[in-house]
Amino acid sequence: QLRIVESGGGLVHTGDSLSVSCAVSGGSLDTLNIGWFRQAPGKDREGVSCIGGRDDTIYTTYYADSVQGRFTISRDNAQNTVTLLMNSLKPEDTGVYYCAAAPVAHGIWCPSSYAWDYWGNGTPVTVSS
Repeated sequence: QLRIVESGGGLVHTGDSLSVSCAVSGGSLDTLNIGWFRQAPGKDREGVSCIGGRDDTIYTTYYADSVQGRFTISRDNAQNTVTLLMNSLKPEDTGVYYCAAAPVAHGIWCPSSYAWDYWGNGTPVTVSS
């Protein structure tokens, strides 16, 4: 029932910034944990960043060590979108970026890529050196 569509990927150069967006329809974004995952050529799927559904006034976040300090995840519940702002991109950031969603009550969280309820089809990001 829930639909996830990623957008914003493309070809960029080392050091560039790029935002990828996850548009969610068919459900209330505020009730969902959202995760960004990526899969580089020849590599396993990797948890990049997650943002939790609202608990009190805080949306908890997760960042992989490899992107900490460079990437920022945010959500706009009114627009039903989650955005991953990627700064200072490196060639190793290259991959297909997937957005996943799970109800908060399911307790699914980064960095695990298992058991997320909904997945988009991905948006490719290529960082040239």
